[in-house]
Amino acid sequence: MEISDKLLCLFSAEVTDDGDSYTVEIPKREVERGTVAPGDTYRVALIERERSSSTDDGDEPSPSEPQPPVERGETRYVEIEDIGKQGDGIARVERGYVIIVPGADVGERVKVEITEVKSNFAVGEILDEDF
Repeated sequence: MEISDKLLCLFSAEVTDDGDSYTVEIPKREVERGTVAPGDTYRVALIERERSSSTDDGDEPSPSEPQPPVERGETRYVEIEDIGKQGDGIARVERGYVIIVPGADVGERVKVEITEVKSNFAVGEILDEDF
């Protein structure tokens, strides 16, 4: 799949039923950063997430536990919010899920490929530092 150079932000969201309509929530951070503005109109693309029947280690996922919001091989655009104890960049995505990005600095917005996924964190390799 090709992603347009006009892409403003990328995030995962749940579609909720509001009775007469459905809502897809925009993360507050996207408005705070100025990426999107309330009242403006945007084109929205919905991409179905591929669902796997098992985790990488062969264990069946528990339906009662939330699954990581990223998958191995997935490409994400993230902002580095913190530096971990080992000096790696830390980004947070849906539900506060952590992506560790070696070689990234606080404030950088980078394109990463997810190389490792665990229940409470993932590791991403920088593909592009300027987006």
